[in-house]
Amino acid sequence: MNGFTLSPALGWFGVALAMAMFALGAAVVAVHVRRRASSDETTAACVRRALLCLTVALMLLTPSVVTSTDSRAVNATDVVVAVDVTGSMAVADAHYGSDETIGRLDAAKDAVRDITALYPDASFMVLRFGATGSVDVPLTPDTHAIGTWADTLAPEATSVSSGSSLDAPLDRLLLSLKDLREERPDDAIVLYLITDGEQTSTGERRSFSTLRRYLDDGFVIGVGSTEGGRIPVVRDGVASDGSDGSDGSSDGGAQADGDGWVIDPDTGEPGVSRMDEATLGAIADEISGTYLHVDAATTMADGRSAEASRRWQVTSTVKRRERTTPVVWPLAAVVLVLAAWEAGAWIVMSRRLL
Repeated sequence: MNGFTLSPALGWFGVALAMAMFALGAAVVAVHVRRRASSDETTAACVRRALLCLTVALMLLTPSVVTSTDSRAVNATDVVVAVDVTGSMAVADAHYGSDETIGRLDAAKDAVRDITALYPDASFMVLRFGATGSVDVPLTPDTHAIGTWADTLAPEATSVSSGSSLDAPLDRLLLSLKDLREERPDDAIVLYLITDGEQTSTGERRSFSTLRRYLDDGFVIGVGSTEGGRIPVVRDGVASDGSDGSDGSSDGGAQADGDGWVIDPDTGEPGVSRMDEATLGAIADEISGTYLHVDAATTMADGRSAEASRRWQVTSTVKRRERTTPVVWPLAAVVLVLAAWEAGAWIVMSRRLL
């Protein structure tokens, strides 16, 4: 619906000038009435000059037309997935929807595939983190690319591992989420952090609470078991068998033995890695999200993650906006006509005085 309104282009300064012009127009009429007997000003001249003042005052108040328009806004969902690939993710003590025991990273791969299925119209960004964190696939709606990426995931080689540090992806996540929020302010951003929660590095873990301002929802997905399992030696993403030992340093500074297991230097026995549910729950609290443990009975395709994904489906909403368009040109035309009339009257009067 269209309507008229006053929208002073010069703000309060314009309003003050308009009031002054209204006062000047009133003064022109008052002076004419008072000095009618002793002045040669005609009534037409008085009306002309008063109208000129009033028209200029209206121009300063900027008459405008208000037009309402409807625009359709698409609220998309951006899903960010970060997967732990440290050496402990090679431990085979995980379950994912069945009683079959699989490696933690294999469970993580299955979780990634289910996550992409939960958000059919979303865009995805994926990161891996071990000694450092890196964005492997920038934001894309191509779920096939995400599935291919998941197939290529492999645990970090034992020789380059310097201990599990859960905050390794924090800086990269912070920059990526900040950029996403600035580029797509209307999108919903959901984070999935998939890890066993084991922290073996000597440094204190930094809080994930700095991510909270950029997230609409978040999930920390725990893979593995609290009973734990022995950590195999990993070379170039492949767990070593008994004949392929290694002398390289491993997760947490342990050493590898000749049977292909990482040795705990404190006990001299093969090290055991256990999923740390307390740490996983703490990280979920820091991002105001939810902790989920995937096991034989729970996968990403059901439970709270599936329920939440329906909340962040792509939606289309209609927004009504009002547009204000100044309409000053008719008044400008009136001012030009009155000014020309005034100038002509002055010319005629000057010739008479000659």
